[in-house]
Amino acid sequence: MNVAVAQVRLMDLRHFVSTSRNSAPSSLPPSRVLRYANSMIDEKDFQRKADTAFEDLKRRLLTLGDEHGFDVEGESGKLEVIFEEPEEAKFVVSPNTPVREIWISALSTSFKLSWSDSKNAFILEKTGENLLDVMSRVVSQQLGQQVHL
Repeated sequence: MNVAVAQVRLMDLRHFVSTSRNSAPSSLPPSRVLRYANSMIDEKDFQRKADTAFEDLKRRLLTLGDEHGFDVEGESGKLEVIFEEPEEAKFVVSPNTPVREIWISALSTSFKLSWSDSKNAFILEKTGENLLDVMSRVVSQQLGQQVHL
């Protein structure tokens, strides 16, 4: 990409950001406007909430891992849940700060959770499950037995 094209794209991006701070883009369908508004919490607030949720999740996963024989590793703001049995698998939980979501990659699926002020938790919009519920479900599926975080 040449410099002129990059400068035009940067100006377009700056214009979008400056004109969309208090409202959702008009290209979003009405059903997505609420999600957009909820996901646009302040970056520092998102980071605090994500850090708190990750610490709680990591503590619970470590305890569950000791009971069920899987490993939990966490650094650089992400968690990895590593299974050797019944088959090898790795789940990754990480914050996506630009869109203010927590992303989970597990069981060949991507789950994207947004902050909900009303539930005071990160929620999977499609199912209404919170972070612990989603992780309980996918870990249970991987292990072949019901577990709760």
